[in-house]
Amino acid sequence: MNHTEHNDAARQEHAEHRMHGGPELRPTRERHAGHDVEVLKRKFWVALILTIPVLIYSEGVQMLLRFEPPGFPGSDYVPFIFGTIIFFYGGVFFIRGAAGELLERTPGMMTLVALAISVAFVYSLAVTLGLSGEALYWELSTLITVMLFGHWMEMSAVGRARGALSELVKLMPDDAERITDSETQTVPVSELRPEDVVLVRPGGKVPADGEVIDGSTHVNEAMITGESRPVSKEPGDQVIAGTVNEEGAVRVRITKTGKDTALARIMALVESAQQSRSRAQALADRAAYWLTLIAVVAGGITFAVWVALAPTLGFALERTVTVLVIACPHALGLAIPLVIAISTTLAARNGLLVRERLALENARNLDVVVFDKTGTLTRGEHGVVAVHTVDREENEALAMMAGVEAKSEHVIARGIVRSAVERGLSIPEAADFRALPGRGVEGRVNGRNVRVGGPKLLESQNIEVPQKLSEELRRARESGQTIVYLVEDGRVSAAVALADIIREESYEAVSGLKTEGISVAMITGDSEDVARSVAAELGIDEYFAEVLPEDKARMIEQLKEQGRRVAMVGDGVNDAPALVTADVGIAIGAGTDVAVEAGSIVLVRNDPRDVVRIVRLSKASYSKMLQNLAWATGYNVVAIPLAAGVLAGYGIVLPPALGALFMSASTVIVALNSQLLRRLRMG
Repeated sequence: MNHTEHNDAARQEHAEHRMHGGPELRPTRERHAGHDVEVLKRKFWVALILTIPVLIYSEGVQMLLRFEPPGFPGSDYVPFIFGTIIFFYGGVFFIRGAAGELLERTPGMMTLVALAISVAFVYSLAVTLGLSGEALYWELSTLITVMLFGHWMEMSAVGRARGALSELVKLMPDDAERITDSETQTVPVSELRPEDVVLVRPGGKVPADGEVIDGSTHVNEAMITGESRPVSKEPGDQVIAGTVNEEGAVRVRITKTGKDTALARIMALVESAQQSRSRAQALADRAAYWLTLIAVVAGGITFAVWVALAPTLGFALERTVTVLVIACPHALGLAIPLVIAISTTLAARNGLLVRERLALENARNLDVVVFDKTGTLTRGEHGVVAVHTVDREENEALAMMAGVEAKSEHVIARGIVRSAVERGLSIPEAADFRALPGRGVEGRVNGRNVRVGGPKLLESQNIEVPQKLSEELRRARESGQTIVYLVEDGRVSAAVALADIIREESYEAVSGLKTEGISVAMITGDSEDVARSVAAELGIDEYFAEVLPEDKARMIEQLKEQGRRVAMVGDGVNDAPALVTADVGIAIGAGTDVAVEAGSIVLVRNDPRDVVRIVRLSKASYSKMLQNLAWATGYNVVAIPLAAGVLAGYGIVLPPALGALFMSASTVIVALNSQLLRRLRMG
């Protein structure tokens, strides 16, 4: 086996392990142990082929369809021979599953199916050996075949829901081009180590998490973060394993490999959420348990009644088998796990990583979402929010200020330069640059002496602010904004107001939550003026200002004491206590660091609108769960009495095979209804 084949096989094995290893995706814990989709598919087709001669040579079917097949020596034993093979080849699957359920003291659908086919087989065998009655080989064979088909379809549905995990595995490239002192070597990704340098060519995949050290490009990160647009990458920027390099070749220094990469941790979070418990799942488990007991009792009563009333023991057994089959909580077992699998993978594809399933379930009941301000509703970096001028055009004044500040490392200077770049301005070169400690900077721009600084610069030079700017700047200061002046030849010609820039997405996030009937609050360590200004800008009615990091959790507790169900949205670092205290803790802007322990839900992107998406997904998935539970339990109210033969006096008798078909149909309906969740518009 060559290296590529080995990797493909390993990845397939890994994907299969993830697809079939999670206990909560199996409606009964050990029901499918040791089996996969292909095994069930093969068993179904073999059973179907063997069932055909059983049907053809069964007297009951011949009388029903009024035909007579060609005979041959021993043809009377065809139903017995093939029915026995089907029982031991296909039926043993259900018997083993029943043994697992009984060992765990959780009888369920496998127990019912095993009981039904075992009763039918033992009775039919007794008839073959001389007991008076009519054998049930054709009913037994069709029952096992239909049940195998239902289980095959169920596992296929769950497998498709889990497919996102195996698709994540396929994102990883097989090889990487490692750069050494003398050459470039093609090596398996598994051999990469931190500090290795690799070359990622256009169209190639990033082999491990790392940092760009040479070159520039755009990288498609949609499969990891949900961001549809390619992301620009320059030296110093981080790249994620499995993402696609779309343009120039870049050199990347590896920082994380294997299970430490963002991709591996995302997979772990998704799988953990799919296996985590749900209140609705607990309800379904209890319902399945009681439905199993009800089915056994109903089957016993049915047998006792028909033994007394029916002319033959065979009819009583047939009614009993039908009750046991049609009451199987098959659809009930699939109702919740399939929705969990679909919702968590749907969330992951949209950059929402659910660490705790209950958190997503609780999001539908939220009363208030509390956002940390800095880095969540805002960018966490200063930028120019307004330019005020005396006799210059705004962009011209900002460009001059950026020209001088370009050589400064101060955070305010970087904010001015960044804002000029974002406006697409041409920044002039400053000559004779000099820092003025505690006051600002100065230099020559376009032949003019230019100074840039705050109030202390004006005080040191005894410069007055022009009346034209005074009122506008006063309002800016009251809003908590930082004022920086442009001084040309000893007079103020312009001033800029800087603040922590509000994200454009924050407006939609606040509006979207209000549309969902959820109030929005903000918590920040900034001053009252700053908090009031940001809250007013975003339309937030409730805010808490000048709150220390250690006091944020106390504020969340106070909201909960008011009887409100609270979500906290923060960066997962100094907000950790508050995230843990809230009913739903949402860590935003995790980027490549997806292992944020404090948040029960982790947002890969720095996008507060994802909080709205969480609420909508929570409501939609819970609605699907209730719909599935209603159908999976409700149809039994009609089906069990019909299977027991309450309408037999009117000539309406439900055969066991048709009962199995009805039960399988209910499972298909639940599966199809769950799949409709994929059509949810989360944006």
